Amino acid sequence: MTKYVLVSDSSLTANYRQFPLLEFLPSAPVQAVPNSVYYFLKGKSYKPDRDGRSTVTTYALRKLEAALLQRYPRKDVVVAHEDQLSKFIRGDTEIIAVNTMDPLGLGPLTMSYFALMGADKGAWVTKEWHRLIEKINIARKGTNAKLVVGGPGVWELTIHPEELESANIDYAFQGESEDILCDLFEQISAGNIDKNMFFEGYTTIDDDFHRSYVSNPKFLSRNRSIGTSVPLEKIPLIQGPAHSGMVEIMRGCGIGCDFCEVTLRPLRYYSYDSIRKEIEVNVKMGGYDNAWLHTDEFFGFRHTNARFEPNEEALLELATTVMSISGIKHMNPTHARISPATAYPEMIEKLSIIMRAGPSNWIGVQVGVETGSDSLAKKHMPNKTLPLHIGPDGSWNEIVWTGTRNLNKYFWRPAFTIQSGQKDETPEDNWDTVALINKMGNSYIDGRPFEFTVTPMQNVPLGLIKSKGFSTDMLTESQLAMYYASYRHLYKIAVRNARREGKGNLGVKVGTSFIIALGGWAMMKFVERIAKKGGVDLEKAKTYGISSTTSRIESITQFNK
Repeated sequence: MTKYVLVSDSSLTANYRQFPLLEFLPSAPVQAVPNSVYYFLKGKSYKPDRDGRSTVTTYALRKLEAALLQRYPRKDVVVAHEDQLSKFIRGDTEIIAVNTMDPLGLGPLTMSYFALMGADKGAWVTKEWHRLIEKINIARKGTNAKLVVGGPGVWELTIHPEELESANIDYAFQGESEDILCDLFEQISAGNIDKNMFFEGYTTIDDDFHRSYVSNPKFLSRNRSIGTSVPLEKIPLIQGPAHSGMVEIMRGCGIGCDFCEVTLRPLRYYSYDSIRKEIEVNVKMGGYDNAWLHTDEFFGFRHTNARFEPNEEALLELATTVMSISGIKHMNPTHARISPATAYPEMIEKLSIIMRAGPSNWIGVQVGVETGSDSLAKKHMPNKTLPLHIGPDGSWNEIVWTGTRNLNKYFWRPAFTIQSGQKDETPEDNWDTVALINKMGNSYIDGRPFEFTVTPMQNVPLGLIKSKGFSTDMLTESQLAMYYASYRHLYKIAVRNARREGKGNLGVKVGTSFIIALGGWAMMKFVERIAKKGGVDLEKAKTYGISSTTSRIESITQFNK
Protein backbone atom coordinates (compact mmCIF):
# COMPACT_ATOMS: atom_id res chain seq x y z
CA MET A 1 0.00 0.00 0.00
CA THR A 2 1.19 3.50 -0.86
CA LYS A 3 -1.03 6.02 0.87
CA TYR A 4 0.86 9.11 -0.24
CA VAL A 5 2.60 9.55 -3.59
CA LEU A 6 4.80 12.61 -4.07
CA VAL A 7 6.02 13.73 -7.49
CA SER A 8 7.28 16.72 -9.49
CA ASP A 9 7.64 17.21 -13.22
CA SER A 10 11.00 16.41 -14.78
CA SER A 11 11.80 20.04 -15.65
CA LEU A 12 12.55 20.56 -11.94
CA THR A 13 14.98 17.66 -11.64
CA ALA A 14 16.81 17.45 -14.98
CA ASN A 15 20.58 17.99 -14.99
CA TYR A 16 20.65 20.40 -18.00
CA ARG A 17 24.08 19.12 -18.96
CA GLN A 18 25.32 20.63 -15.67
CA PHE A 19 25.51 24.01 -17.37
CA PRO A 20 23.97 26.67 -15.09
CA LEU A 21 22.47 28.89 -17.81
CA LEU A 22 20.40 25.98 -19.08
CA GLU A 23 18.36 25.97 -15.86
CA PHE A 24 16.33 28.72 -17.58
CA LEU A 25 15.58 26.56 -20.63
CA PRO A 26 12.07 25.38 -19.62
CA SER A 27 10.87 29.00 -19.52
CA ALA A 28 11.40 29.31 -23.28
CA PRO A 29 8.36 29.09 -25.59
CA VAL A 30 7.83 25.71 -27.25
CA GLN A 31 7.70 27.37 -30.65
CA ALA A 32 11.19 28.85 -30.15
CA VAL A 33 13.06 25.70 -29.07
CA PRO A 34 12.60 22.54 -31.17
CA ASN A 35 11.88 19.26 -29.41
CA SER A 36 15.23 17.73 -30.31
CA VAL A 37 17.18 20.74 -29.03
CA TYR A 38 15.16 20.99 -25.83
CA TYR A 39 15.55 17.34 -24.87
CA PHE A 40 19.26 17.28 -25.74
CA LEU A 41 20.01 20.35 -23.61
CA LYS A 42 17.72 19.17 -20.84
CA GLY A 43 19.98 16.16 -20.44
CA LYS A 44 19.20 12.74 -19.08
CA SER A 45 16.60 12.31 -16.37
CA TYR A 46 17.71 10.71 -13.15
CA LYS A 47 16.88 7.02 -13.24
CA PRO A 48 14.44 5.52 -10.75
CA ASP A 49 15.60 2.90 -8.32
CA ARG A 50 14.61 -0.72 -8.83
CA ASP A 51 11.27 -0.11 -7.10
CA GLY A 52 10.39 2.93 -9.22
CA ARG A 53 11.14 5.56 -6.60
CA SER A 54 12.86 8.76 -7.65
CA THR A 55 16.54 8.65 -6.71
CA VAL A 56 16.78 12.45 -6.86
CA THR A 57 13.95 14.91 -6.46
CA THR A 58 13.26 18.51 -5.50
CA TYR A 59 14.23 19.75 -2.07
CA ALA A 60 10.59 20.70 -1.47
CA LEU A 61 9.40 17.11 -1.96
CA ARG A 62 12.14 15.84 0.33
CA LYS A 63 10.80 18.15 3.05
CA LEU A 64 7.26 16.85 2.52
CA GLU A 65 8.52 13.28 2.57
CA ALA A 66 10.31 13.94 5.86
CA ALA A 67 7.18 15.48 7.36
CA LEU A 68 5.05 12.47 6.44
CA LEU A 69 7.63 9.98 7.69
CA GLN A 70 7.29 11.45 11.16
CA ARG A 71 3.86 9.81 11.40
CA TYR A 72 3.76 7.06 8.74
CA PRO A 73 6.03 4.11 7.85
CA ARG A 74 8.14 4.43 4.72
CA LYS A 75 6.01 1.91 2.84
CA ASP A 76 3.14 4.42 3.00
CA VAL A 77 5.15 7.33 1.57
CA VAL A 78 6.79 7.32 -1.88
CA VAL A 79 8.57 9.96 -3.90
CA ALA A 80 7.77 8.50 -7.28
CA HIS A 81 9.67 8.83 -10.53
CA GLU A 82 7.43 10.50 -13.11
CA ASP A 83 7.70 7.52 -15.45
CA GLN A 84 6.82 4.97 -12.73
CA LEU A 85 3.61 6.45 -11.32
CA SER A 86 1.44 3.47 -12.22
CA LYS A 87 3.49 1.27 -9.86
CA PHE A 88 2.35 3.26 -6.86
CA ILE A 89 -1.07 4.75 -7.61
CA ARG A 90 -3.49 1.98 -6.67
CA GLY A 91 -6.96 1.63 -5.25
CA ASP A 92 -5.71 2.28 -1.72
CA THR A 93 -3.73 5.41 -2.60
CA GLU A 94 -5.21 8.42 -0.81
CA ILE A 95 -3.19 11.45 -1.91
CA ILE A 96 -1.03 12.31 -4.93
CA ALA A 97 0.92 15.48 -4.11
CA VAL A 98 2.64 17.51 -6.82
CA ASN A 99 5.31 20.16 -6.31
CA THR A 100 5.13 22.96 -8.90
CA MET A 101 7.17 26.06 -9.71
CA ASP A 102 5.66 27.67 -12.83
CA PRO A 103 2.71 25.53 -13.99
CA LEU A 104 0.99 28.09 -16.21
CA GLY A 105 4.09 29.85 -17.45
CA LEU A 106 3.39 33.11 -15.63
CA GLY A 107 6.78 33.42 -13.92
CA PRO A 108 8.75 36.60 -14.62
CA LEU A 109 11.33 34.93 -16.88
CA THR A 110 8.71 32.96 -18.80
CA MET A 111 6.69 36.12 -19.36
CA SER A 112 9.77 37.97 -20.58
CA TYR A 113 10.18 35.32 -23.28
CA PHE A 114 6.49 35.54 -24.09
CA ALA A 115 6.73 39.30 -24.49
CA LEU A 116 9.49 38.83 -27.04
CA MET A 117 8.37 35.71 -28.86
CA GLY A 118 4.67 35.25 -28.27
CA ALA A 119 3.09 32.35 -26.45
CA ASP A 120 0.71 30.66 -28.83
CA LYS A 121 1.98 27.20 -27.89
CA GLY A 122 2.99 27.98 -24.31
CA ALA A 123 6.32 27.46 -22.60
CA TRP A 124 8.19 24.19 -22.18
CA VAL A 125 7.66 24.39 -18.43
CA THR A 126 3.89 24.44 -19.01
CA LYS A 127 4.09 21.54 -21.45
CA GLU A 128 6.02 19.49 -18.88
CA TRP A 129 3.42 20.35 -16.23
CA HIS A 130 0.44 19.32 -18.36
CA ARG A 131 2.17 16.09 -19.37
CA LEU A 132 2.70 15.15 -15.72
CA ILE A 133 -0.90 15.96 -14.74
CA GLU A 134 -2.16 13.89 -17.67
CA LYS A 135 -0.05 10.93 -16.52
CA ILE A 136 -1.39 11.25 -12.99
CA ASN A 137 -5.02 11.43 -14.09
CA ILE A 138 -4.60 8.33 -16.25
CA ALA A 139 -2.93 6.45 -13.39
CA ARG A 140 -5.58 7.38 -10.80
CA LYS A 141 -8.58 6.68 -13.00
CA GLY A 142 -10.97 4.42 -11.10
CA THR A 143 -9.37 5.17 -7.72
CA ASN A 144 -10.35 7.52 -4.91
CA ALA A 145 -6.93 9.16 -4.83
CA LYS A 146 -7.07 12.95 -4.44
CA LEU A 147 -4.73 15.15 -6.49
CA VAL A 148 -3.21 18.01 -4.48
CA VAL A 149 -0.71 20.57 -5.82
CA GLY A 150 1.51 22.91 -3.85
CA GLY A 151 4.68 24.94 -4.07
CA PRO A 152 5.68 28.43 -5.24
CA GLY A 153 3.71 28.08 -8.48
CA VAL A 154 0.31 27.89 -6.75
CA TRP A 155 -0.03 31.68 -7.00
CA GLU A 156 -0.51 31.22 -10.77
CA LEU A 157 -3.50 28.98 -10.13
CA THR A 158 -5.03 31.70 -7.96
CA ILE A 159 -4.96 33.94 -11.04
CA HIS A 160 -6.58 31.26 -13.19
CA PRO A 161 -8.51 29.00 -10.77
CA GLU A 162 -10.43 27.50 -13.67
CA GLU A 163 -7.26 25.53 -14.45
CA LEU A 164 -7.93 23.35 -11.40
CA GLU A 165 -11.18 22.11 -12.88
CA SER A 166 -9.76 21.55 -16.35
CA ALA A 167 -6.80 19.60 -14.92
CA ASN A 168 -9.02 17.60 -12.54
CA ILE A 169 -7.05 18.84 -9.52
CA ASP A 170 -8.88 18.41 -6.22
CA TYR A 171 -7.00 21.01 -4.15
CA ALA A 172 -4.22 23.56 -4.43
CA PHE A 173 -2.43 24.26 -1.16
CA GLN A 174 -0.73 27.62 -0.66
CA GLY A 175 2.04 28.25 1.87
CA GLU A 176 4.31 26.30 4.20
CA SER A 177 3.00 22.98 5.44
CA GLU A 178 5.56 20.72 7.13
CA ASP A 179 4.05 20.95 10.61
CA ILE A 180 0.46 20.34 9.52
CA LEU A 181 0.96 18.19 6.41
CA CYS A 182 -0.15 14.91 7.98
CA ASP A 183 -3.34 16.50 9.29
CA LEU A 184 -3.95 18.14 5.91
CA PHE A 185 -3.67 14.87 3.99
CA GLU A 186 -5.82 12.96 6.46
CA GLN A 187 -8.54 15.61 6.33
CA ILE A 188 -8.52 15.74 2.54
CA SER A 189 -8.78 11.93 2.41
CA ALA A 190 -11.69 11.96 4.87
CA GLY A 191 -13.40 14.88 3.12
CA ASN A 192 -13.58 16.76 6.40
CA ILE A 193 -11.51 19.96 6.49
CA ASP A 194 -11.00 21.46 9.94
CA LYS A 195 -11.64 25.16 9.40
CA ASN A 196 -9.86 26.00 12.62
CA MET A 197 -6.67 24.75 10.97
CA PHE A 198 -7.25 25.52 7.30
CA PHE A 199 -8.76 28.38 5.35
CA GLU A 200 -10.73 27.35 2.27
CA GLY A 201 -9.30 29.93 -0.06
CA TYR A 202 -6.06 31.67 -0.90
CA THR A 203 -4.03 34.77 -0.20
CA THR A 204 -3.53 37.37 -2.89
CA ILE A 205 -1.40 40.51 -2.99
CA ASP A 206 -2.34 43.67 -4.88
CA ASP A 207 -0.03 46.04 -6.76
CA ASP A 208 0.59 47.96 -3.51
CA PHE A 209 1.58 44.72 -1.75
CA HIS A 210 -1.50 44.57 0.46
CA ARG A 211 -2.73 41.10 1.38
CA SER A 212 -6.30 39.97 1.01
CA TYR A 213 -8.00 36.61 1.46
CA VAL A 214 -10.26 35.09 -1.17
CA SER A 215 -12.65 32.24 -0.39
CA ASN A 216 -12.52 29.34 -2.82
CA PRO A 217 -13.26 25.68 -1.93
CA LYS A 218 -10.60 24.41 -4.35
CA PHE A 219 -7.80 26.14 -2.41
CA LEU A 220 -6.48 25.50 1.08
CA SER A 221 -4.05 27.51 3.18
CA ARG A 222 -3.07 27.82 6.80
CA ASN A 223 -5.66 29.41 9.05
CA ARG A 224 -4.15 32.51 10.60
CA SER A 225 -4.98 31.10 14.04
CA ILE A 226 -2.13 28.55 13.69
CA GLY A 227 0.32 31.05 12.19
CA THR A 228 1.29 31.71 8.60
CA SER A 229 4.62 29.86 8.74
CA VAL A 230 6.25 26.78 10.24
CA PRO A 231 8.24 27.25 13.46
CA LEU A 232 11.87 26.37 12.92
CA GLU A 233 11.82 23.52 15.43
CA LYS A 234 8.99 21.85 13.49
CA ILE A 235 10.75 21.83 10.11
CA PRO A 236 11.99 18.24 9.63
CA LEU A 237 15.34 17.39 8.07
CA ILE A 238 15.41 15.66 4.69
CA GLN A 239 15.88 11.89 4.63
CA GLY A 240 16.69 11.48 0.94
CA PRO A 241 18.93 13.30 -1.54
CA ALA A 242 17.74 16.58 -3.05
CA HIS A 243 18.36 17.77 -6.59
CA SER A 244 21.73 19.52 -7.08
CA GLY A 245 22.73 18.84 -3.49
CA MET A 246 20.42 21.56 -2.22
CA VAL A 247 19.80 22.30 1.45
CA GLU A 248 18.16 25.24 3.18
CA ILE A 249 20.12 27.47 5.53
CA MET A 250 17.30 29.94 6.30
CA ARG A 251 13.79 30.98 5.37
CA GLY A 252 12.65 34.51 4.69
CA CYS A 253 14.67 37.52 3.66
CA GLY A 254 13.66 40.65 5.56
CA ILE A 255 14.97 43.10 2.95
CA GLY A 256 11.49 44.38 2.13
CA CYS A 257 11.55 44.98 -1.63
CA ASP A 258 8.03 45.96 -2.66
CA PHE A 259 7.85 43.51 -5.59
CA CYS A 260 8.83 40.34 -3.70
CA GLU A 261 6.55 38.04 -1.73
CA VAL A 262 9.50 36.42 0.07
CA THR A 263 9.87 39.50 2.26
CA LEU A 264 6.52 38.67 3.90
CA ARG A 265 7.91 35.46 5.41
CA PRO A 266 9.47 35.61 8.88
CA LEU A 267 13.21 35.05 9.15
CA ARG A 268 14.32 31.69 10.50
CA TYR A 269 17.87 30.33 10.52
CA TYR A 270 18.84 26.67 10.55
CA SER A 271 21.45 25.55 13.06
CA TYR A 272 24.88 24.56 11.76
CA ASP A 273 24.20 21.02 12.91
CA SER A 274 20.95 20.80 10.94
CA ILE A 275 22.66 22.12 7.82
CA ARG A 276 25.47 19.60 8.24
CA LYS A 277 23.04 16.68 8.65
CA GLU A 278 21.12 17.53 5.48
CA ILE A 279 24.32 17.91 3.45
CA GLU A 280 25.50 14.53 4.74
CA VAL A 281 22.29 12.98 3.42
CA ASN A 282 22.98 14.43 -0.04
CA VAL A 283 26.59 13.21 0.05
CA LYS A 284 25.94 9.70 1.36
CA MET A 285 22.67 8.93 -0.45
CA GLY A 286 22.98 11.11 -3.55
CA GLY A 287 26.70 10.99 -4.23
CA TYR A 288 26.99 14.78 -4.31
CA ASP A 289 30.32 16.48 -3.71
CA ASN A 290 28.77 19.95 -3.72
CA ALA A 291 26.46 21.77 -1.32
CA TRP A 292 23.96 24.21 -2.82
CA LEU A 293 22.78 26.44 0.03
CA HIS A 294 19.26 27.68 -0.53
CA THR A 295 18.59 31.13 0.85
CA ASP A 296 16.87 34.26 -0.36
CA GLU A 297 19.74 36.38 1.00
CA PHE A 298 23.01 34.61 1.79
CA PHE A 299 24.64 37.65 3.37
CA GLY A 300 21.62 38.01 5.63
CA PHE A 301 22.39 34.71 7.40
CA ARG A 302 22.13 35.51 11.12
CA HIS A 303 22.52 39.24 10.49
CA THR A 304 22.15 41.24 13.66
CA ASN A 305 21.06 44.81 12.96
CA ALA A 306 18.66 47.01 10.99
CA ARG A 307 21.41 48.20 8.65
CA PHE A 308 21.65 44.66 7.25
CA GLU A 309 25.35 44.47 7.90
CA PRO A 310 26.45 40.87 7.35
CA ASN A 311 27.37 38.71 10.32
CA GLU A 312 30.86 37.83 9.12
CA GLU A 313 31.56 35.46 11.99
CA ALA A 314 28.39 33.46 11.30
CA LEU A 315 29.04 33.33 7.54
CA LEU A 316 32.62 32.15 8.02
CA GLU A 317 31.47 29.50 10.49
CA LEU A 318 28.81 28.39 8.03
CA ALA A 319 31.34 28.06 5.20
CA THR A 320 33.81 26.25 7.47
CA THR A 321 31.11 23.84 8.64
CA VAL A 322 30.04 23.00 5.09
CA MET A 323 33.53 22.59 3.63
CA SER A 324 34.62 20.40 6.55
CA ILE A 325 32.02 17.75 5.69
CA SER A 326 33.61 14.61 4.31
CA GLY A 327 33.08 14.40 0.55
CA ILE A 328 32.25 18.08 -0.03
CA LYS A 329 34.45 19.84 -2.59
CA HIS A 330 32.29 22.80 -3.57
CA MET A 331 29.60 25.04 -2.09
CA ASN A 332 27.61 28.02 -3.27
CA PRO A 333 24.53 29.96 -2.18
CA THR A 334 21.46 30.30 -4.36
CA HIS A 335 20.74 34.03 -3.84
CA ALA A 336 22.48 37.07 -2.38
CA ARG A 337 22.55 40.87 -2.49
CA ILE A 338 25.36 42.76 -4.21
CA SER A 339 25.92 45.58 -1.70
CA PRO A 340 27.62 43.45 1.02
CA ALA A 341 30.19 42.41 -1.58
CA THR A 342 30.74 46.10 -2.33
CA ALA A 343 31.13 47.13 1.28
CA TYR A 344 33.07 44.10 2.58
CA PRO A 345 35.61 42.84 0.03
CA GLU A 346 37.78 41.37 2.79
CA MET A 347 34.85 39.20 3.90
CA ILE A 348 34.43 37.93 0.33
CA GLU A 349 38.14 37.07 0.25
CA LYS A 350 37.89 35.14 3.55
CA LEU A 351 34.83 33.23 2.37
CA SER A 352 36.48 32.45 -0.95
CA ILE A 353 39.52 30.94 0.74
CA ILE A 354 37.33 28.66 2.85
CA MET A 355 35.14 27.78 -0.16
CA ARG A 356 38.24 27.04 -2.27
CA ALA A 357 37.15 29.42 -5.00
CA GLY A 358 39.51 29.76 -7.94
CA PRO A 359 39.82 29.73 -11.75
CA SER A 360 38.49 26.16 -11.89
CA ASN A 361 35.94 26.62 -9.09
CA TRP A 362 33.79 29.70 -9.60
CA ILE A 363 31.12 30.37 -6.98
CA GLY A 364 27.82 30.98 -8.75
CA VAL A 365 25.09 33.03 -7.10
CA GLN A 366 21.88 34.66 -8.35
CA VAL A 367 21.67 38.37 -7.55
CA GLY A 368 18.58 40.51 -8.02
CA VAL A 369 20.05 43.80 -9.22
CA GLU A 370 16.69 44.66 -10.84
CA THR A 371 17.76 48.05 -12.24
CA GLY A 372 20.64 50.43 -12.83
CA SER A 373 18.50 53.37 -11.78
CA ASP A 374 18.92 55.26 -8.50
CA SER A 375 15.30 56.38 -8.46
CA LEU A 376 13.84 52.87 -8.93
CA ALA A 377 16.27 51.36 -6.43
CA LYS A 378 15.32 53.94 -3.81
CA LYS A 379 11.60 53.53 -4.47
CA HIS A 380 11.22 49.76 -4.70
CA MET A 381 14.17 48.24 -2.82
CA PRO A 382 15.81 50.77 -0.49
CA ASN A 383 17.12 48.12 1.93
CA LYS A 384 18.80 46.18 -0.86
CA THR A 385 21.56 48.80 -0.95
CA LEU A 386 22.31 48.57 2.81
CA PRO A 387 24.68 48.99 4.55
CA LEU A 388 25.51 51.40 1.73
CA HIS A 389 23.37 54.39 0.85
CA ILE A 390 22.76 55.70 -2.64
CA GLY A 391 24.24 59.18 -2.77
CA PRO A 392 27.00 59.42 -0.17
CA ASP A 393 28.37 55.97 -1.02
CA GLY A 394 27.91 56.18 -4.80
CA SER A 395 25.13 55.64 -7.28
CA TRP A 396 23.36 52.27 -7.46
CA ASN A 397 25.15 51.79 -10.77
CA GLU A 398 28.49 52.29 -9.02
CA ILE A 399 27.62 50.09 -6.05
CA VAL A 400 26.74 47.21 -8.41
CA TRP A 401 29.90 47.71 -10.49
CA THR A 402 32.15 47.61 -7.44
CA GLY A 403 30.37 44.60 -5.95
CA THR A 404 30.79 42.73 -9.24
CA ARG A 405 34.48 43.62 -9.30
CA ASN A 406 34.94 42.36 -5.74
CA LEU A 407 33.08 39.12 -6.42
CA ASN A 408 34.98 38.47 -9.66
CA LYS A 409 38.32 39.20 -8.00
CA TYR A 410 37.74 36.24 -5.71
CA PHE A 411 36.11 34.04 -8.36
CA TRP A 412 32.42 34.53 -7.67
CA ARG A 413 30.22 34.76 -10.78
CA PRO A 414 26.90 36.57 -10.19
CA ALA A 415 23.87 35.76 -12.32
CA PHE A 416 22.00 39.06 -12.31
CA THR A 417 18.30 39.55 -12.88
CA ILE A 418 16.84 42.87 -13.96
CA GLN A 419 13.22 43.96 -14.22
CA SER A 420 11.33 45.56 -17.06
CA GLY A 421 8.05 47.32 -16.38
CA GLN A 422 8.46 48.41 -12.76
CA LYS A 423 5.96 50.88 -11.38
CA ASP A 424 6.84 54.52 -12.22
CA GLU A 425 9.62 53.37 -14.54
CA THR A 426 10.89 55.97 -17.04
CA PRO A 427 12.97 55.61 -20.22
CA GLU A 428 15.90 57.19 -18.37
CA ASP A 429 15.70 54.45 -15.73
CA ASN A 430 16.00 51.76 -18.39
CA TRP A 431 18.91 53.49 -20.10
CA ASP A 432 20.64 53.60 -16.72
CA THR A 433 20.33 49.81 -16.70
CA VAL A 434 21.72 49.60 -20.24
CA ALA A 435 24.66 51.73 -19.08
CA LEU A 436 25.29 49.37 -16.16
CA ILE A 437 25.31 46.27 -18.37
CA ASN A 438 27.61 47.88 -20.92
CA LYS A 439 30.01 49.24 -18.30
CA MET A 440 30.41 45.91 -16.59
CA GLY A 441 30.60 44.06 -19.91
CA ASN A 442 33.62 46.17 -20.85
CA SER A 443 35.38 46.02 -17.48
CA TYR A 444 38.31 43.95 -16.24
CA ILE A 445 39.70 42.81 -12.91
CA ASP A 446 43.27 41.50 -12.66
CA GLY A 447 43.41 41.29 -16.45
CA ARG A 448 40.24 39.18 -16.62
CA PRO A 449 36.96 40.39 -18.13
CA PHE A 450 34.09 40.72 -15.69
CA GLU A 451 32.19 37.44 -15.34
CA PHE A 452 28.43 37.81 -14.93
CA THR A 453 25.17 37.10 -16.70
CA VAL A 454 22.10 39.31 -16.98
CA THR A 455 18.59 37.92 -17.39
CA PRO A 456 15.75 40.38 -18.00
CA MET A 457 12.47 39.61 -16.23
CA GLN A 458 9.07 41.04 -16.98
CA ASN A 459 7.17 42.82 -14.21
CA VAL A 460 3.62 42.44 -15.50
CA PRO A 461 0.42 43.80 -13.87
CA LEU A 462 -2.09 41.17 -12.78
CA GLY A 463 -4.65 42.49 -15.25
CA LEU A 464 -2.40 41.65 -18.17
CA ILE A 465 -1.55 38.27 -16.68
CA LYS A 466 -5.26 37.43 -16.57
CA SER A 467 -5.69 38.37 -20.21
CA LYS A 468 -2.52 36.54 -21.29
CA GLY A 469 -2.03 39.40 -23.76
CA PHE A 470 1.74 39.12 -24.04
CA SER A 471 3.52 40.51 -27.09
CA THR A 472 6.34 42.83 -28.08
CA ASP A 473 3.73 45.61 -28.20
CA MET A 474 3.93 45.74 -24.39
CA LEU A 475 7.66 46.63 -24.53
CA THR A 476 8.75 50.23 -24.94
CA GLU A 477 11.79 51.41 -26.88
CA SER A 478 13.90 51.76 -23.74
CA GLN A 479 12.79 48.36 -22.43
CA LEU A 480 13.76 46.76 -25.73
CA ALA A 481 17.16 48.45 -25.45
CA MET A 482 17.57 46.83 -22.05
CA TYR A 483 16.67 43.41 -23.46
CA TYR A 484 19.10 43.91 -26.32
CA ALA A 485 21.99 44.87 -24.03
CA SER A 486 21.25 41.82 -21.85
CA TYR A 487 21.20 39.31 -24.69
CA ARG A 488 24.29 40.80 -26.36
CA HIS A 489 26.18 40.17 -23.15
CA LEU A 490 24.63 36.74 -22.67
CA TYR A 491 25.88 35.72 -26.11
CA LYS A 492 29.37 36.93 -25.22
CA ILE A 493 29.35 34.85 -22.03
CA ALA A 494 27.93 31.79 -23.81
CA VAL A 495 30.73 31.82 -26.39
CA ARG A 496 33.39 32.44 -23.74
CA ASN A 497 32.32 29.83 -21.19
CA ALA A 498 30.23 27.10 -22.85
CA ARG A 499 33.05 24.77 -23.91
CA ARG A 500 35.22 25.49 -20.88
CA GLU A 501 32.50 24.62 -18.38
CA GLY A 502 30.55 21.95 -20.21
CA LYS A 503 30.39 18.47 -18.66
CA GLY A 504 30.46 15.01 -20.19
CA ASN A 505 32.59 13.39 -22.89
CA LEU A 506 34.23 15.42 -25.65
CA GLY A 507 31.38 14.89 -28.10
CA VAL A 508 28.74 15.99 -25.62
CA LYS A 509 30.82 19.01 -24.55
CA VAL A 510 31.36 20.11 -28.14
CA GLY A 511 27.71 19.55 -29.05
CA THR A 512 26.42 21.35 -25.96
CA SER A 513 28.78 24.30 -26.35
CA PHE A 514 27.95 24.62 -30.05
CA ILE A 515 24.20 24.61 -29.43
CA ILE A 516 24.51 27.08 -26.53
CA ALA A 517 26.70 29.45 -28.55
CA LEU A 518 24.48 29.14 -31.61
CA GLY A 519 21.38 29.61 -29.49
CA GLY A 520 22.89 32.66 -27.82
CA TRP A 521 23.72 34.17 -31.20
CA ALA A 522 20.27 33.38 -32.60
CA MET A 523 18.55 34.87 -29.55
CA MET A 524 20.69 38.00 -29.73
CA LYS A 525 19.91 38.49 -33.45
CA PHE A 526 16.22 37.83 -32.80
CA VAL A 527 16.09 40.47 -30.06
CA GLU A 528 18.14 42.79 -32.26
CA ARG A 529 15.52 42.61 -35.02
CA ILE A 530 12.70 43.26 -32.56
CA ALA A 531 14.60 46.13 -30.96
CA LYS A 532 15.33 47.71 -34.32
CA LYS A 533 11.69 47.38 -35.32
CA GLY A 534 10.74 48.97 -31.98
CA GLY A 535 12.81 52.06 -32.73
CA VAL A 536 15.91 51.27 -30.70
CA ASP A 537 19.12 52.99 -31.81
CA LEU A 538 21.27 49.86 -31.84
CA GLU A 539 24.59 51.69 -31.80
CA LYS A 540 23.46 53.68 -28.78
CA ALA A 541 22.37 50.45 -27.04
CA LYS A 542 25.79 48.89 -27.72
CA THR A 543 27.86 51.76 -26.38
CA TYR A 544 25.68 53.66 -23.91
CA GLY A 545 27.50 54.08 -20.61
CA ILE A 546 30.86 52.68 -21.71
CA SER A 547 32.58 56.07 -21.79
CA SER A 548 31.93 56.49 -18.06
CA THR A 549 33.65 53.21 -17.21
CA THR A 550 36.88 55.02 -16.50
CA SER A 551 35.30 57.01 -13.66
CA ARG A 552 35.78 54.13 -11.27
CA ILE A 553 34.07 53.82 -7.98
CA GLU A 554 37.02 53.82 -5.66
CA SER A 555 35.27 56.34 -3.40
CA ILE A 556 33.00 53.65 -2.00
CA THR A 557 34.19 53.06 1.54
CA GLN A 558 34.75 49.64 3.04
CA PHE A 559 32.59 49.63 6.14
CA ASN A 560 33.87 48.46 9.49
CA LYS A 561 31.73 46.39 11.76
